[in-house]
Amino acid sequence: MQSKAKLLLSITLLMLTLSVATVVNMSLNFREYSIKTATQKAETIADIVKDGLTAHMVNGIMDKRAYFLNQLTHNQEIESIRIVRSQNVIKQYGDGLFHEQAKDNIDKQVLETGKMQRDIIEDKGKVLLRLTIPYITEDSLQSPSCLSCHDVKVGDVLGAISMEFDITSLRTDTVSTIIKIMSITLVFVLLALVVINYFITPYMSLFKDLQYGIKKAYRGDFTYEFHTSVHGEPKEFIDKLNILFRKMQEAFGDIKNDLGTFIPNNTSSRSKDPLYEAKTIIKELSDIYKFKKTIELDRSKNIVYSRLVTVLEHKYNIKHFAFYELNNITLHRKLIYITDGEPICSSAANNDSTLCRAHRTKTDVISTEFENLCQACEVKEVDYVCIPFSINKDHSLVISMTAKHTDDLNRIKSLIPSIKHYLDAAQPVIESNILMDKLRDTSLRDAMTGLYNRRFLEEFIDQVMKQVQREKETYTVLMLDVDFFKQVNDTYGHDVGDRVIKEIGTVVKNSIRESDLGIRYGGEEFVVLLHNATDEGAMHVAKKIHSSFAELVFDVGNGQTMQKTMSIGIAKYPTDGNTIWKCIKYADTALYVAKTTGRNKIVRYTPEMSDDDTLR
Repeated sequence: MQSKAKLLLSITLLMLTLSVATVVNMSLNFREYSIKTATQKAETIADIVKDGLTAHMVNGIMDKRAYFLNQLTHNQEIESIRIVRSQNVIKQYGDGLFHEQAKDNIDKQVLETGKMQRDIIEDKGKVLLRLTIPYITEDSLQSPSCLSCHDVKVGDVLGAISMEFDITSLRTDTVSTIIKIMSITLVFVLLALVVINYFITPYMSLFKDLQYGIKKAYRGDFTYEFHTSVHGEPKEFIDKLNILFRKMQEAFGDIKNDLGTFIPNNTSSRSKDPLYEAKTIIKELSDIYKFKKTIELDRSKNIVYSRLVTVLEHKYNIKHFAFYELNNITLHRKLIYITDGEPICSSAANNDSTLCRAHRTKTDVISTEFENLCQACEVKEVDYVCIPFSINKDHSLVISMTAKHTDDLNRIKSLIPSIKHYLDAAQPVIESNILMDKLRDTSLRDAMTGLYNRRFLEEFIDQVMKQVQREKETYTVLMLDVDFFKQVNDTYGHDVGDRVIKEIGTVVKNSIRESDLGIRYGGEEFVVLLHNATDEGAMHVAKKIHSSFAELVFDVGNGQTMQKTMSIGIAKYPTDGNTIWKCIKYADTALYVAKTTGRNKIVRYTPEMSDDDTLR
């Protein structure tokens, strides 16, 4: 039901209720007034009858009283009138001419109580009001008094007069009055409704117009123009509202498209409310801006990666995912982070990243698109979403997320564009850190051998020393030096000498683990740091380097070849010294001993070497 109909119905019901209440109240008052008027008339008649009977008694004509009473009944409103004697009067004067005794309980009750009784009798379309009024003995100073004729006491009931009045016209008048009032009320209600409808119709039309315009505004359309036939303040209000809508249209009309340029591929179009979409986009822009400002001050790409992990876990509530960094040159894939458990991908993809479908195709991989979509996935009971992302031509990222049920998978799919927004924001920072790492790595590496240089060794020892002491780690130091290297340069030239140095770098890299460090210490001297190596393991690496280098054959030109040997000194931290620098010095001492005692050998440092000058 429309608002206007509801309002008119409410007013009608209210007015009808008020009218009915008024009619009922008037009817009750009219009835009560009529009965009261009849009662007063009856009391007056009762006094007349009393005085008349007294006169008849004094004059000795009591036998003529019937005529007197009949004359009273000629009044058209009095149906009947009769006298009722009390027992005292009957005892003194008898039953009377017309058996003037109590005929019913009303007569008896009046004679007993001395109080008037009233009753309404309805019979055959006629309504009678019966009134029975008592006569009480009074001690009057005037003559004659009741006591002079009756053998009674003051206050005794001498009798009563019972009268019946025809009040049928009262009911008829009441009904007629009610009908007239109801008719007038209905006419008034109809007129009131017409007047109210005339005045509220423009306002209801305005209200309906406002509803329609606001519904359009809720959907982001502020082009609607409001109209009203109401003048005065409502008209001023509508004019101002139209101005406001025009300004809002100018401000928000193209807000979705404008904001969308900041976030490509936005998914906020799921909502039909552009303002809500704008709010969503602005919130995402704000979050991404704060994220970007934060990572711009981070010192390394690993910290940026940890920020991305936090976004996935806390903002998007991804329960299980793996975060990979891929080298597009070497095709190696490195697991940066995993929430728990094991990755769903085959470990073979770590050495050949082309096995990863998302990385190879550069497209999002969603398991539900085709059965066994990615051949590298080894887990069959879960669905997955893999997002590839390119940092630059050399490096890429892959985020692999899993879901245990369809709702979770659909939620993750809906988050893909938003996750990529964060990756887009992080891309220049990660690329810059990679470039800085590369530049820094270049400055810390020897260009000829590809091994770290002495500057790196100095920074590494300063940074790692506290951790080494805290974790009780060990480092075995190998100091390498080519025997009679000066003769190579002098005899065959620096080109051959450079080839020898390069080959030492290759031998060292092929002989140590990823956790170990190979360093060109200077000239033909090299340092190798073996992390947590046993004495046997360290000796094995030293012998491997020693023998591998000795087996190398160098072409020196003119059909001639050359082979060289090296000497190696070994010291261990913290067994031989309480700092790595001391152990490097002791390894150098052991190398010197190897040189002075015949060369082409491996010598383990002992404290005696520092004390005995003959050994150095």
